[in-house]
Amino acid sequence: MSKKTVYFVVGPTAVGKTAFAIQLAKFLSTEIISADSRQFYREMNIGTATPSKAELAEVKHHFIGNLSIHDNYNVSSFEQDALSLLEKLFVEKDTVVVVGGSGLYLDALAYGIDDLPDASEEVRMQLKRLYDNEGIEALQNRLEKLDPDFYAQVDKQNPKRLLRALEVCLTTGKPYSDLRIGQKKKRDFTICWIGLEQDRMLLNDKINLRVDQMIEKGLLDEVKQLYPYKDLNALNTVGYKEFFQWLDGQESFDWAVDKVKTNSRRYAKRQMTWFRKNEDIQWFTPENIPEFSILLKHFETR
Repeated sequence: MSKKTVYFVVGPTAVGKTAFAIQLAKFLSTEIISADSRQFYREMNIGTATPSKAELAEVKHHFIGNLSIHDNYNVSSFEQDALSLLEKLFVEKDTVVVVGGSGLYLDALAYGIDDLPDASEEVRMQLKRLYDNEGIEALQNRLEKLDPDFYAQVDKQNPKRLLRALEVCLTTGKPYSDLRIGQKKKRDFTICWIGLEQDRMLLNDKINLRVDQMIEKGLLDEVKQLYPYKDLNALNTVGYKEFFQWLDGQESFDWAVDKVKTNSRRYAKRQMTWFRKNEDIQWFTPENIPEFSILLKHFETR
């Protein structure tokens, strides 16, 4: 193994990544880089399960609340920012812990991402109007015509992925799939993947409980404060968009709570589908993780 090592702690929402990553970082006397794209935004705390003040005080975290929901930020920016930060941390640290559930952001840091152009404001607003007026089916139909290859593999229920692909198609005049090289970039540090998984029924119970706890902690007040900005891309996410529909009078409160739980469980399933494709991940349940000295020795001998 090279001298510098990054431990990637991954897994579905509510599985216990934050607590595990903090303990691992303390054992290694290092710092944590968050790769949870929802936790970048300082205005979104409760609904994104951002680490508590006590947790943040235990270990220094990076990329938590570093942006505003009004900022334009993408995965390419994260790749460059995180690599730059790693370079600085490696001056004094031999190891760094990266934790998160945003597969695209984790892969960008580990393997790199294709250098794709940003869309103009005109294109972005054109697609936003299409989505707002005609819904996700309109995005699906447009992408199927412009890039049938990518349409066949994309998560068709994820508007962010659909919008990004359409932005590139309309900006370049070429299919998004043609511009995605997919070649891994060489990193000058060793990467060790640690995955946390849980029995599906047990994880679902944890997710449902977490939603109830978020509401007790004041999620509804947070949602109401963000309601004037509900059309921003950062807020088109689980835990907020459902309650916006309640505040709009479109749905009942009970419907919104149930929908947040349902969508969170579906999100966890999509996360695991993404991570299962990565054969480098060593999987553990929170209950069977070995002592850190044994765990890290395992990676040294691979």
